[in-house]
Amino acid sequence: MSNLLSPEELKRYSRHITIPEFGVAGQEKLKQAKVLVIGSGGLGSPLLLYLAAAGVGHIGIVDFDTVDDSNLQRQVLFTVDDVGLPKAEIAEQRLQALNPFIKVTVYNTALTSENALDIISEYDVVADGTDNFPTRYLVNDACVIAGKVNVYASIFRFEGQASVFNYLNQDGTRGPNYRDMFPEPPPPGLVPNCAEGGVLGVLPGIVGSIQAAEVVKVITGVGEPLVGRLFTIDVASFETRTLKIRKTDVQIKELIDYDEFCGLKEEKKAIKEISVQEFESWKNLKKDFHVIDVREPYEYEISNLGAELIPLGEITNHLDKIPRDKKVVVHCKMGGRSAKAIEALEAAYPFDNLYNLKGGILAYAKEIDASLSTY
Repeated sequence: MSNLLSPEELKRYSRHITIPEFGVAGQEKLKQAKVLVIGSGGLGSPLLLYLAAAGVGHIGIVDFDTVDDSNLQRQVLFTVDDVGLPKAEIAEQRLQALNPFIKVTVYNTALTSENALDIISEYDVVADGTDNFPTRYLVNDACVIAGKVNVYASIFRFEGQASVFNYLNQDGTRGPNYRDMFPEPPPPGLVPNCAEGGVLGVLPGIVGSIQAAEVVKVITGVGEPLVGRLFTIDVASFETRTLKIRKTDVQIKELIDYDEFCGLKEEKKAIKEISVQEFESWKNLKKDFHVIDVREPYEYEISNLGAELIPLGEITNHLDKIPRDKKVVVHCKMGGRSAKAIEALEAAYPFDNLYNLKGGILAYAKEIDASLSTY
């Protein structure tokens, strides 16, 4: 019997309890645990579902994003009825419906250097499901300073990886952290995120489940967590590798400006922008301007604005195709790649007639033409 688990909970978690190495003691540890999940998207969806189902007593969710149509290909927490609603709040509803014996706390806000330590300090374990380098380094550094275990995972296209950082060893020392593996972030724009590079829809389910398993192992002491090891998987070939991570002498004493650290605050020439409403007005007034789409050919086939297609990776090889005697609107899916294209073009030649379509083709579909296919 258990003083912490009700008869209903003992029945619910019976498949855990019958595992000899797990038992009632392991389930009680889950009941008493507090786990903070950063992000409720691709990785966060399976991670949160399995932590809730496993019986983690208190789950915190940090996410300020809203549900988008393009999320539904992989973020299994959400449905079409949730589009436009706050992810963290919808996630809370789903988890409470799945397991009424747990507590869920929502932080519908961005994690920043100002609030990270206050939020993280309330939890035992942090699970990082973010998709950008500034937040990834922020989570790591806050966990090191606060003395919390950071269960890490990331995904891209067909590949995923997972590890357990800042683990408290029996001798009181801490295992390697993210900065032992990657002391410095890659140059801005070198590594695209999932929105720019894509991700196989089932991959977050695989890697997020691995991440959930590591959280359970850390809490219960069952098994051997991925401490000092990086697990990688390529689902295209289904090859897996486990790489060793060596602890270095990196010192983390305070939180910093992570946008600046990741090179996202460099002084740049301001890029001219045009809203989708202005763009439509130019079209209706039959103004003389040129439009360039810097997405990939497969994206263009799904949906396009009739622009000239020059993928971002090829843009500087086609300077001759870009007029200099009229305004040129450059667009992509959401505005990020087109901004990079304009930066590259203006660095290669003194263009002064380039305009970034703010929000890209997604904004155009949302604000101007709802019949346009999105992805």
